[in-house]
Amino acid sequence: MTWQPQRLPNDHPPVKSGTIGVLLVNLGTPDGPDPKSVKKYLKQFLSDPRVIEIPKIAWQPILRGIILNTRPKKSSEAYTKIWTDRGSPLADITASQAEAIAGDLGENVIVDYAMRYGSPSIEQRLGELTAKGCDRILIAPMYPQYCAATTATVFDEVARVLGEMRWQPALRFVPPYHDDEAYITALADDLSRQIAMLSFKPEVMLLSFHGMPERTLEKGDPYHCHCHKTARLVREQLEVRPEFSGVRFETTFQSRFGPAQWLEPATDDTLIAEGEKGTKRLVVAAPGFAADCVETLEELALEGRDEFVEAGGEDYAVLDCLNVSQSGIQMLDTMIRRELSGWI
Repeated sequence: MTWQPQRLPNDHPPVKSGTIGVLLVNLGTPDGPDPKSVKKYLKQFLSDPRVIEIPKIAWQPILRGIILNTRPKKSSEAYTKIWTDRGSPLADITASQAEAIAGDLGENVIVDYAMRYGSPSIEQRLGELTAKGCDRILIAPMYPQYCAATTATVFDEVARVLGEMRWQPALRFVPPYHDDEAYITALADDLSRQIAMLSFKPEVMLLSFHGMPERTLEKGDPYHCHCHKTARLVREQLEVRPEFSGVRFETTFQSRFGPAQWLEPATDDTLIAEGEKGTKRLVVAAPGFAADCVETLEELALEGRDEFVEAGGEDYAVLDCLNVSQSGIQMLDTMIRRELSGWI
């Protein structure tokens, strides 16, 4: 008997496969700087049990009754100061990062971006990638330092979305890269470039990371240790360079929220203390952020300047995150290619 190839029925739906997807994921942003959009974003963000580790029955009345009726207006004012004609800086930069590395990975690789909270969502982007035939997808959480409140929430959401899929893609995740040589070198080179462009020589450089409640450290979260290792490795590369001769480095934590004890020293307290003790020239870098956002562009650059100058400081600058700098894109390309090994 002669073998006959199996024929698909006439009504068989078209299927695409064989393509590789890369999804850069950052924290999130409201759709607009207005209070209504900010309230919608905060409700999603602050309802995540990884972010607020308080039993839902106790937390939700506080969130809905107090925080969502007071904080959106204040946060809206901050977002309004940094919003551009291209929208949210965080979303715009992350989209540009995806675009910058896409061309070098070949025609068989689709690179896109998503926000963990807000738009475009992980669910939306995974659906779009699989519809385009991506049956292998690399998820790249854009958090150098691992934290359950950031990195783990990406895993949670991807798992939730896959739980509703019949045909699931094969997945890989980019691991935390807090001590990755490519990341540390990129930071050191880009910070050196920016320091050379300043009109003053800093006495102090703060390496400011996003804060977390101190109990996260007590529960075994490695975030605090990852931040300090990043700071040490960056400092070791910078302190031997002529432009950083005599610069004192300090590691701090910003963005405290609520009454709980947070990781210390706090960035805002340190800025005030430095000004009061006579420091006149200070710069801030934020190596825990892959892209500039409201925490760097408003909290550090605007509020931080006011705090330092009012305390007696004079020259102040907040250096850009890696964003789409040459060093940053080269680092991303190196990291993504390494994690795609065997797929491309």
